[in-house]
Amino acid sequence: MELVKLFVGGFPLEIDELELAKLFAPHGDISTIKIVRDKKTRICKGYAFIEMNDRKGAEAAAEALDGADMSGKQLTVKINEEPAAKQSHAPKAFTSQRQPVYQKVSRPGTEERKKRPRRVL
Repeated sequence: MELVKLFVGGFPLEIDELELAKLFAPHGDISTIKIVRDKKTRICKGYAFIEMNDRKGAEAAAEALDGADMSGKQLTVKINEEPAAKQSHAPKAFTSQRQPVYQKVSRPGTEERKKRPRRVL
């Protein structure tokens, strides 16, 4: 089973996952729906990602719904092709990102001051 990711944009900000599912379900089986929201306010940013279980359903949904009108807004539905870097078959040693190790250094000739202990709340 090959999951195909769709980018969906331009829908009204008050829409929820259930309404998107009702819109896309007639075209194929949906695996996941992720509406992108602001981290602090939880307000929808106006786009989402939908993973469908097969390419045929994803292509049918993209063809039928791209440019469709939804509450006065025009939908954008595109198949999100994965970047070539993710599909690469390079050995794992070359693809993993190592986090840099930082070490605190002080100026020569300066004495290191002790910090106050943290207050327990």
